[in-house]
Amino acid sequence: MADNEKNIWIGFDLGGTKMLAIAYDDQWKELGRRRRKTRGRDTSDSGAQRIVSTITRLLEENKLDKANLAGIGIGCPGPIDLKKGSILTTPNLGWDDVEIGSLLKKEFGCPVVVLNDVDAGVFGEYQFGSGKGSRCVVGIFPGTGVGGGCVYEGKILQGAGISCMEIGHTRISSSNRASGITMSGTVESESSRLTIAAEAAKAAFRGDAPYLAKKTGTDLTEIRSGAIADAIENGDKSIKKLVEGAAETIGLAVVNIVHILAPDKIILGGGLVEAMESLIVDTVKKTAKANVMSVYKDRFEVVAAKLGDDAGVLGAAAWAKEQIQAVKPSEG
Repeated sequence: MADNEKNIWIGFDLGGTKMLAIAYDDQWKELGRRRRKTRGRDTSDSGAQRIVSTITRLLEENKLDKANLAGIGIGCPGPIDLKKGSILTTPNLGWDDVEIGSLLKKEFGCPVVVLNDVDAGVFGEYQFGSGKGSRCVVGIFPGTGVGGGCVYEGKILQGAGISCMEIGHTRISSSNRASGITMSGTVESESSRLTIAAEAAKAAFRGDAPYLAKKTGTDLTEIRSGAIADAIENGDKSIKKLVEGAAETIGLAVVNIVHILAPDKIILGGGLVEAMESLIVDTVKKTAKANVMSVYKDRFEVVAAKLGDDAGVLGAAAWAKEQIQAVKPSEG
């Protein structure tokens, strides 16, 4: 079979700040990629059209034939209606009830599987990264929010027609700080990058983080993961304390997860972890091991994700391939 006749699988990751689409063949060889920023001014309609145009340009730029598309997997933030293939709500993008699955199917004429973005990332790490060989993998990805996902015996843990594992929206403290939902004191409100950035801006304004104040300032849009890591590297102890506090909160969330699911692998991912891997992973691990019931203490590992931004894209494509191929025999 000629190269241009091979199956093409598209993985798409819709993050809080970026869109990333990658095309693969059946052996997961990369055929091309395209990245765009997610625009804060996008409505759900304009955002959905940007997803369509991103995939269209990916195909055109890499001379890939739309007719050879075998399927598209797209990971989206927030709860997902798995049957309709729609985004129910995205607190950090402001999109609600977006039927992205039917839109992509109509535009590209192939099966489409929609799943939560962290589910996709965890499945990617399970299949190709730091979760390989595990029985139960739970992922926690702190970023603009804090996402969670679980792969249990090879399958993404999902509800009846809806995604689950909204770890970021579980209550972890008595704080009155909120994070896009009514309930306060959640994992997300206490440990997301946005929360760390807000507290870091206060510290810089007060003079408690002189390097951050001089190098980056107090604009939240500029206090990203790299700037936070840079401030710690250059002696801003107050910023290091903020990150350690956030990591301790995630560590307590890990304790709850271990007591409920007993996963053998906890994977920490996202840009915040990538920028400060040792500090965050070590703090989460120390906190979890110190607080979990003794019988579970040596039954789980806390590790960093290996695949970076590609985890969600690979995972979305691989899950789509698995789901699409599983239903084909019954269609005949």
